[in-house]
Amino acid sequence: MNLPNKLTLTRILLVPVFMIFVSLTSLDSIVDGNFNATFYLLAGIVFAAASFTDYLDGHLARKWHMVTDFGKFADPLADKLLTAWRGYTDESCFIFAETDGEPHNTITPIARMRDGKYQLDLVLRNNITTPEHPLGVYHPHAKLHHIKKENIGLIEVMGLAVLPSRLKQELFDLADVLVAHLPTAEYPEALQKHAEWAEEILAKHPELNADNVHLILQDEVGHVFAQVLADAGVYKLDEAGRAGFVRFLESVK
Repeated sequence: MNLPNKLTLTRILLVPVFMIFVSLTSLDSIVDGNFNATFYLLAGIVFAAASFTDYLDGHLARKWHMVTDFGKFADPLADKLLTAWRGYTDESCFIFAETDGEPHNTITPIARMRDGKYQLDLVLRNNITTPEHPLGVYHPHAKLHHIKKENIGLIEVMGLAVLPSRLKQELFDLADVLVAHLPTAEYPEALQKHAEWAEEILAKHPELNADNVHLILQDEVGHVFAQVLADAGVYKLDEAGRAGFVRFLESVK
């Protein structure tokens, strides 16, 4: 990848950094009621840096005759994504760019090498909350918190799972009480949060025993985590979600 393309990629990666500083500014103002120019200044610096890369990558590509297919695609894409998603609202999909002055939209870019080629994933994120989902509408919902309450990170965005370290011992202990068919009311305190899930597992797997309990738990954790990712997705894998995503893409043209 040549230098102009690296500058374009850098500009895309600066999008979430810019959004973090803007969000911190809003959160800071809400907490203490005072305007703090520090985060605005940092956001401005990041935006200025991104804007400078916009000029520089095009200038270098033309000067050094390094115009590539990647550059033709990614350069205008980076420019649009710096502003398009941040200001985008689609009420039919419960996507709001801001509420009460607090911005919600951001993007997680992931650049990686796969099969000898660069792959760039741009993940649309939204941090809006409601009374029903105080940690976030697009965050693991409360029923799943016994497995995953922590924020979704880059690994999960790529469709992979990094489970909290606390689960290692909890799942071993849960296997023991499942095999013993211990009433959930008698579960140790650390396992009480898994009680409802444990009852569902026993009802679903009457064949559960000491030989297969760990494989069953591994499979059931996978099902839970699939729902975690579904909760965190802004656009759902259904007709309404696909249509909403198409509307956003059309708005970026």
